[in-house]
Amino acid sequence: MGSRASRLLREEEIEEIKKETGFSHSQITRLYSRFTSLDKGENGTLSREDFQRIPELAINPLGDRIINAFFPEGEDQVNFRGFMRTLAHFRPIEDNEKNKNPSATEPLNSRTNKLLFAFRLYDLDRDDKISRDELLQVLRMMVGVNISDEQLGSIADRTIQEADTNGDSCISFNEFIKASFVVNIHICTVVLVLVNI
Repeated sequence: MGSRASRLLREEEIEEIKKETGFSHSQITRLYSRFTSLDKGENGTLSREDFQRIPELAINPLGDRIINAFFPEGEDQVNFRGFMRTLAHFRPIEDNEKNKNPSATEPLNSRTNKLLFAFRLYDLDRDDKISRDELLQVLRMMVGVNISDEQLGSIADRTIQEADTNGDSCISFNEFIKASFVVNIHICTVVLVLVNI
């Protein structure tokens, strides 16, 4: 008799998820087992509360932002496929995958999609730009009271000044990509938390 995870996940679903996310069969099975252990309602979905019970996310200053990334706008539950799609952003790209099929859609774990994921962590109001206020809110989440408001304001101003090329006092996704050296530190933080899921 197999585990709960292997009994509930059909082989064709595993194959579809493999194609969509690039995870291996064993990775999908292992992550499904973790998913079902987090699913306290045993209804095949995770709620925000299920994620909040993960100790690494509960203590992470950006935990709520990371959790929100798993939920499409207006949704309060995520199924296994949505869970896997979000996790796929953190899977490394292997050289042989980069040139597999040039006409295929960009993989979820491409550099651009990873940056878009990180950008959305900063874009609190989902208006496709990062304002000074949003940047300040995220910085406060990350450093708490360890830096004064004046210092945080200076960091936010400098960041926007360096990244904002069109003069609108905000950072668009294209500007965010160009300034991605700043983002790499943030991506590493997010990856360290998600690896422990």
